[in-house]
Amino acid sequence: MTRILVTGGAGFIGSNLVPRLLESGAEVIVMDDLSTGSRPNVPEGARLVQQCVTKAWDEPVDKIFHLACPASPEKYQKDPIHTLDTNYVGTLNVLKLAKRHGASVLFSSTSEVYGDPSVSPQSEKYWGNVNSFGPRSCYDEGKRAAEALCYGFAERHGVRIRIARIFNTYGPKMAPDDGRVVSNFLVQALQNKPLTLYGDGSQTRSLCYVDDLVAALLRLMDAPGENLEKPVNLGNPLEMTVKEIADLAIQVCQSSSTLTFHPLPQDDPLQRCPDISRARQWLSWKPTVPVEIGFQKTAAFFQKALKSRAPV
Repeated sequence: MTRILVTGGAGFIGSNLVPRLLESGAEVIVMDDLSTGSRPNVPEGARLVQQCVTKAWDEPVDKIFHLACPASPEKYQKDPIHTLDTNYVGTLNVLKLAKRHGASVLFSSTSEVYGDPSVSPQSEKYWGNVNSFGPRSCYDEGKRAAEALCYGFAERHGVRIRIARIFNTYGPKMAPDDGRVVSNFLVQALQNKPLTLYGDGSQTRSLCYVDDLVAALLRLMDAPGENLEKPVNLGNPLEMTVKEIADLAIQVCQSSSTLTFHPLPQDDPLQRCPDISRARQWLSWKPTVPVEIGFQKTAAFFQKALKSRAPV
């Protein structure tokens, strides 16, 4: 039986990935300190190791999906040093574990490695425009350093790596207080509260439904070929303005919410749109869930969570 470790497996993406791994017949170990993840997100059949990935851990495993790290600016800026430790020390621990046991590693990087891009769409060949001295630098530069670690272990020690540069992803099991654009807008719209837009709403994002992303992660982990040790963008190439996203949230929730505008946070990217040519060519993958359908499913999840007040 294949043994799979999922770091950060009680978080948003991990809690959508783990059930798919269990369905495949794998033995799944979830490592999560539950700082942003939730125990109810760990399904029956998976074993929870409640600890931070910055602490060393050793058991034989065949595959590691390394997802551990807060992805919401509100969450990762609360403790920037811990965010950097999670990315560097945590990734170092994962790679050492993989080296000891011959495991494959899929590292969840981010579109934030491109910073506030000067080109659009962003391809993997673009080196980015990142501020290394600012409130977002702990996450952006932490992920860039972790990618460099993955490269070093692949070149020096022959560890099989896969690097997924994940663009904006949304869907069920997001925390209502996640602090990112989709959760903010849908929760505010469901409560008929004003939707908070930062900037003038003209900045763009590309939104990928979580089921599409999970399918891509599974393909990326198992796809053969040395080329796939290079980073691969995973996201939806459909570019939308933040105002269009807000309007869609109001429409889907049949809300009476209005829009309020606030100053743009420092280093907040003005454009986000992935070039997914590598994913199309190497993985035969592209997102298939329309944004409207994804918003309906996500809104239904948030509606239920808000009514029950249950932890998400």
